Amino acid sequence: MDVGFETVGNATVICHDRVPVLVTDPWLTGAAYFGSWTFSHDIPPEQMEAIQNCEFAWISHGHPDHLCGDSLKLLRVKTILLPDHRGNRICDDLKGLGYNVQVLGNRVWTRLSDRIRVLSIADYNQDGVLLIDVNGRLIVNLNDAADHGWRSFVRSIVKQYKTSFLLKLAGFGDADMINFFDESGTRILPSAAKREPVGEGIAIEASLYGTKYVVPFSSMHRYQRSDSVWADVYTTDITDYKVGFSSQSSELLPAFIRYDCERDRLDEINPPRRTITVHKPEEFGDNWSEPLDAAEVTELSQYFKPISHLHEHFDFLNVRVDGKDNVIELAKNRFRRGITFEVPRNSLMTAVRYQVFDDLLIGNFMKTTLHGKFGLERLYPDFTPYVAKYADNGKARTKEELGQYFEAYRMQAPFEYFRHAIETKSKRAIVSLASADSGVYRMLARSYHFMKSL
Repeated sequence: MDVGFETVGNATVICHDRVPVLVTDPWLTGAAYFGSWTFSHDIPPEQMEAIQNCEFAWISHGHPDHLCGDSLKLLRVKTILLPDHRGNRICDDLKGLGYNVQVLGNRVWTRLSDRIRVLSIADYNQDGVLLIDVNGRLIVNLNDAADHGWRSFVRSIVKQYKTSFLLKLAGFGDADMINFFDESGTRILPSAAKREPVGEGIAIEASLYGTKYVVPFSSMHRYQRSDSVWADVYTTDITDYKVGFSSQSSELLPAFIRYDCERDRLDEINPPRRTITVHKPEEFGDNWSEPLDAAEVTELSQYFKPISHLHEHFDFLNVRVDGKDNVIELAKNRFRRGITFEVPRNSLMTAVRYQVFDDLLIGNFMKTTLHGKFGLERLYPDFTPYVAKYADNGKARTKEELGQYFEAYRMQAPFEYFRHAIETKSKRAIVSLASADSGVYRMLARSYHFMKSL
């Protein structure tokens, strides 16, 4: 292929211009989320060779199925490209490991070769979007990102292209914390259990962005730890994406493709499905019977307590290790609303020391018990974003730091930021009106997306 692109792996695009030029989010080897995730399909040798010969690698965000240290060691890239995020965490870490890193300016085109250019968008959720122009065809690589105020800008770019492709996380919803329990110890069934037609949501997203084609993306994983394999039934198979897909303006393509951007020819790549072997937690350093020591209990408190937002919305956090509760008081003499995390010592302390708490949540071997009143989104908006996104990745813990953090993103596009804030409040108002299991809720949700598409 002289000029074009391929989609393989979990969230990987390979762009060619005579030679391999760009690879995105190369998770090529090893397991992710403390061994919990593995690949659903292998990457064929031809594409693996192309990945290893790319000059540039784009990393969208810090999740280990997108930023994999062992995979980066396999590459011969000259430059790693990053979104311009507040906190510069990934940039600083990669430079410290000796990589040549280029932070792309926000919403400006950067040329990588004669026929390939890219445009990067960083948002306050620490996600990155990459628009890739390959010989006049547009790839809209959203990976895991949901709209945080930039959708109208992306749509305006899409309108300039005759041929465009939307690549975005889609599925039943296991790619987040779903291992919830109530105070009686009963598992709270995840929304993924309803297995609502995935194609419906994909068609809505395609209409919102106005792309001609849609490629299933960023959800090609399986569970393999014995304490998380229970969640494997909630993963999305490549055959599930077409169920419910109906669109007058977009066409759903296979997940793994080779697209010639000179002849506009598509060929399907058929990588072999991976055979899943269930592994014990001990293979990844986790022993559920290993206790914390006193110093580690102090570390937990020092990790959570500086995050000021938690004190305003939770009375306590409890971390249960080896059956022992370690309570972190956030509000004196008040224990109405809190969270218990039951988790093995090794992965817990690794997540705390390396500030990657989201890896525990998404791994779905950690058991999370909710105490008190929680909304349908459970750990959103008051726990996960403030701990995993703003504090861990954005280095914003105090009120003052959070103010500076959000101001930095607001200044990128003030009007869009303001409009998104209003839309977010409207969406949460809709969510609060009815149970997610009810027909009323589904009707309201469809109406909301329909109005946005207009």
